[in-house]
Amino acid sequence: MTKETVIQEAEGLLMHTYNRFPMVLDHGEGMYLYETDGTKYLDFGSGIGVYALGYGNKEYNEALKGQIDKLLHTSNLFYNEPALEAAKCVCEATGMDRVFFTNSGAEAVEGAIKIARKYYFNTRGRSDSTIIAMDHSFHGRTMGAVSVTGKAAYREPFEPLIGGVKFAEFNDLASVEALFDDTTAAVIMETLQGEGGIFPADPEFIKGVRKLCDDHDALLILDEIQCGMGRSGAMFTYQKYGVTPDVVTLAKALGCGVPVGAFAAKGRAAEALVPGDHGSTYGGNPFVCTAAKAVFDQFEKLQLTKHVNEVAPYLWSTLEAVKEDFPCVTDHRGIGLMQGLQFTFAPGDIVKAALKRGLILIAAASNVIRFLPPLIVEKAQIDEMAGILRESIAEVVSAQTGK
Repeated sequence: MTKETVIQEAEGLLMHTYNRFPMVLDHGEGMYLYETDGTKYLDFGSGIGVYALGYGNKEYNEALKGQIDKLLHTSNLFYNEPALEAAKCVCEATGMDRVFFTNSGAEAVEGAIKIARKYYFNTRGRSDSTIIAMDHSFHGRTMGAVSVTGKAAYREPFEPLIGGVKFAEFNDLASVEALFDDTTAAVIMETLQGEGGIFPADPEFIKGVRKLCDDHDALLILDEIQCGMGRSGAMFTYQKYGVTPDVVTLAKALGCGVPVGAFAAKGRAAEALVPGDHGSTYGGNPFVCTAAKAVFDQFEKLQLTKHVNEVAPYLWSTLEAVKEDFPCVTDHRGIGLMQGLQFTFAPGDIVKAALKRGLILIAAASNVIRFLPPLIVEKAQIDEMAGILRESIAEVVSAQTGK
């Protein structure tokens, strides 16, 4: 089929929940994606933070091919070795005691919410628990995940949602403390907000929230679905703060393209769910767990966290230079290879201009471009990105000002 035919037929058959770019992607190699007509793109979105290893990692691909020939699925009525191996990797990397594998990040958030409510029920003997979430947060599109997402436009069309959710202001400890009472089961937040505009937690804030949870026997749930798996330069961003959650959610780069997520817990939170409390038909099957284990193997072989710490300062200085040269860029935030530039206007036209020049970028919030390259990115590709970005900003600003 031609590119135009694919787009036309897809528009008629797929639910219109995305405004897709007019591209038909066919394959990838390293840092680059290719359309069916051969058009090449430098990818600084990595499938919204998924493709940490870049495209075409041979050892990862071979691991999946090998498992396809053995066994794809068993259900959770039986044990399988890949699930055990992946669980070892997750628990060692997160510092948690037990893990449940899901099919997505949103499902991981659902499971974390259930742990919080069950833990509260077990320790208080009541079912009146409340959860504190953050304004401007994003945790997914399922009903529970939307309920703790701090953007009214995502919640209101689907109300009534699950009850007992209160919203505090991210990085404002007093606003969190004001919401704590004897019904508080948990605080849930991203360690580094992604969709909300690339806002890292302040060290004093996250440590203060940890203490509030300890003082009130509430659980701290950290959402590391986008900012975890090495993107910050640590395997998980909370490790850069010296803070450990009771529950952590992960997905995206956990599978590097294969749909797998997880929620992991420690201590009494890890024992809260018992048979009958939760389940998933596909969760933790041999295929997806082979993918997760292969990802951890490649992280170790390629020393990806070390590499992130080597190249992230160069990305930072490069974007700082862009900020200094363009008055329309008002802020630059982020950690590691999860950074954002804030503009005085919605940057959609910049994203489109960059795409025409062969660069994939993605937006966040209403006025931020986020930079989420595969973790294998090198300085030369950062330079390539910056050149296209500068041309694209200049084009859009010129069109706006007529100069």
